[in-house]
Amino acid sequence: MNYCPYYTAYVDKTFCWYVVAILKSYEHLAFDRTLNTQTNLFEFYVTPAREQEFLDLMRYFEKNHLVSDIKKLPNRLMDPMQQL
Repeated sequence: MNYCPYYTAYVDKTFCWYVVAILKSYEHLAFDRTLNTQTNLFEFYVTPAREQEFLDLMRYFEKNHLVSDIKKLPNRLMDPMQQL
């Protein structure tokens, strides 16, 4: 089974709506979900062929202080013990 690239990042609470809306405007770029509502930690499942496009967008968000601490991690769905 293939697993897509997996990233986490903190999203500025006042701009969550903006970041999510921009991501949704890119068809088939990434699926986003909030992992922790207290800290605004988001997870992103990224289309493999569009990973560089996702990273470019995230760097833009980071440069404009909308997201921080972007990390590529092992896809958590690969480990059944980590699934929600």
